[in-house]
Parts: sequence; structure tokens; C-alpha cells
Amino acid sequence: MSSQITLQVNGESRTCASQTKLPHLLEHLGYNPRLIAVEYNGEILHRQFWNQTQVQEGDNIEVVTIVGGG
Repeated sequence: MSSQITLQVNGESRTCASQTKLPHLLEHLGYNPRLIAVEYNGEILHRQFWNQTQVQEGDNIEVVTIVGGG
């Protein structure tokens, strides 16, 4: 079993440890969790489920940054 997996984040191939939880991946990629929304394999993933979501080989994650303005 490989210790690294490959997944897509915003259309780019990324690698991470095979036991990585979603919040740790987002932090590693430099995202502020309070300012983003996450689409996980085609579905909006509500924040309450982030801590229990372990990323898997081949996952497709889209991260949308929330921008405030006037």
C-alpha cells in the first residue's frame, strides 16, 4: 500500500499522505477554512463533514475562495 495518493485540486494533480483528512489538506495548500467552500467529487461538502472526510486516491476537489467586497 502506497503512503502517497494522487488527487485533483482545482484541476491540478496533487499528492498527499494516504491518511489525510480534508482540513489538513486544505491547510497544507494554504487555504483559510473560514473563507472557502469545498466541492468534493461533484457535491458541495458542508463544513460540518470536513473533519470526518478522509481524501482518497483519485478524488476531485474544487476549492472556491469567498471574496468580500462592496
